[in-house]
Amino acid sequence: MIKKVELPLRPEELEDHELIRRKAIKKAGVNPKSVKDFRIVRRSIDARQKQIYFRLQVEVYLDELPSQPAPLLSKFKSVHDAPSAIIIGAGPAGYFAALEMIELGLRPIIFDRGKDVRARRRDLKAIQQSGTVNPHSNYCYGEGGAGTYSDGKLYTRSHKRGNIEKALRLLVEHGATPDIMIDAHPHIGSNKLPKIVANIRETILKFGGNIHFNSFVTDLTIEEGMVRGVVVNEKEQHEAEVVVLATGHSARDIYHLFHRKGILMELKSFALGVRVEHPQPLIDQIQYKMEHRTDALPAASYRLACQVEGRGVFSFCMCPGGLVVPAATAPGELVVNGMSMSRRDSPFANSGTVVAVEEEDLAPYGEHGILAGLAFQQSVEQRLFQYGDGSQRAPAQRMTDFVNGKKSITLPPSSYIPGLYAAPLHELLPKGIYRRLRKGMLEFGKKMPGYLIEEANVIGTESRTSSPVRIPRDKVSYQHPEINGLFPCGEGAGYAGGIISAAMDGQNVARAVSRFLNDE
Repeated sequence: MIKKVELPLRPEELEDHELIRRKAIKKAGVNPKSVKDFRIVRRSIDARQKQIYFRLQVEVYLDELPSQPAPLLSKFKSVHDAPSAIIIGAGPAGYFAALEMIELGLRPIIFDRGKDVRARRRDLKAIQQSGTVNPHSNYCYGEGGAGTYSDGKLYTRSHKRGNIEKALRLLVEHGATPDIMIDAHPHIGSNKLPKIVANIRETILKFGGNIHFNSFVTDLTIEEGMVRGVVVNEKEQHEAEVVVLATGHSARDIYHLFHRKGILMELKSFALGVRVEHPQPLIDQIQYKMEHRTDALPAASYRLACQVEGRGVFSFCMCPGGLVVPAATAPGELVVNGMSMSRRDSPFANSGTVVAVEEEDLAPYGEHGILAGLAFQQSVEQRLFQYGDGSQRAPAQRMTDFVNGKKSITLPPSSYIPGLYAAPLHELLPKGIYRRLRKGMLEFGKKMPGYLIEEANVIGTESRTSSPVRIPRDKVSYQHPEINGLFPCGEGAGYAGGIISAAMDGQNVARAVSRFLNDE
């Protein structure tokens, strides 16, 4: 028999497992002698009142022990001689599709334009220190995708899209802390994710999958409405009757390729704005209502949203104790993103603060057709880059100057390694974006007193929130409606928004591939 209870614990009590056991038994109202074990199944923080609590959901086991499910990897068998499928992209969608294929008895063959996680580090260093952008290896491209070096947040609201527990268990079996199974907002950290991603690669290779880095897919071979394979690096032909397209939200080359080939795509709403950086102690004070955060509490976060002139304005990818990083994927662009390490111990907190962009906002870019959103996105990135000195130094304003529409004379300290320079973002951003951001920040200052301060930097530009294009697919078969054997997948195709939702979409697509290859 299992009794489920909820316990409020003060932060300093969280590591006292014997105390938790006693409290759980007392709350369950059972005889301590009948209790065999207890297990924490959910953990969240409640900072709504002056006294902060961690809220635990605990299972108390009476006269039985918790069952221990067999490791998922124990089901894997060799697929060296199994039917194969090509996967384009080694991000979470591609790698989790590959793991699912192996479990289903299929052999994944992965092509990724970038480098493995270890080799990527040199290119990230080059962006940070010299402003050199490798268009095939950067914060977005390469093994593990954009998530590997941009925080590793695992929270998703896509509970109906797949098996979240399975995705998390696979991460744990490849080296992630088991805490991600119980935390309400699980997080791994950019210092730990590379090793986990490398372990996933080794699993894929061990069971017979194939992974090719520095392999840029430059064309699809299509005959009579059916996929026949891919062309890699403009010359290598690889035949296949299945191609899973898991290229990520910044794979502009794929969108242009599809446009040239007349492959059906759709405009999709996305968001664009800035990244806001505060001192972390200030966010702690606001959220925890205390002068100094204790070591028992994590760096505080926030989530803000409002409607302005018919568009959503909202915080995005909030990184407590984090860093702002350069995320351009080609020379001549200025793009920023956020990340944090597992300890979240940076003295800064940052968050994307963005405005929804809808089809009607793209009228000035109508000549680009289905790629109008892409052209809009790119034009903002290039405008901000051209305003600067040709490096990855980012234009910025104090938040108070941003909302007042004046250029800052000086800027607060920042975590952004290439450096910031004062610039009139209120003039450089599209008028509709700036106007809504300004009103949104004023509203956020009311919702979260202390948010709107001169010690906060507003940094341009946060533009890669999601893909501005959707590659359509059938709801049942997951195939492109015009091309048999082409399976759009993950963020790049417009069906995910984060590591876990992309992973689950990869798993769903892999199951669809299995049905297709087995004629089910």
